[in-house]
Amino acid sequence: MNPELKQDFETAMVKHLLFKSKLRSFLYGTNLAEGPIRNPDQCGLGIWIQSRRQRFAGNLPEWAELDRIHRQLHLEANRLMDMRLQGHAEAAIAGMDDIKYLVDQVTALLRTLEDKLRTGR
Repeated sequence: MNPELKQDFETAMVKHLLFKSKLRSFLYGTNLAEGPIRNPDQCGLGIWIQSRRQRFAGNLPEWAELDRIHRQLHLEANRLMDMRLQGHAEAAIAGMDDIKYLVDQVTALLRTLEDKLRTGR
């Protein structure tokens, strides 16, 4: 197993978890910079996706799907953040359950890509 590849994808997972943590903190009232939570191109994982997609085999269909799901996750995060800013914090926090499937899809796609790159499939 390529240790650099494994570490690179572990870094991506950490960035993904950090996004989720920042979103949750924001919804609970912590004042954070909104850009990296709202904008998929400012997000640590979004930056990682764009740079790795170019570096690795960018023709794998999972790269496009990861980018699409990641962007959809940010759209949903924006919706929840706007709810909190409009005074609907409880509903916004409850909405975290609604985006769990997107969070899980990102995780699954990262694992699939790592596996395909590791095995050359």
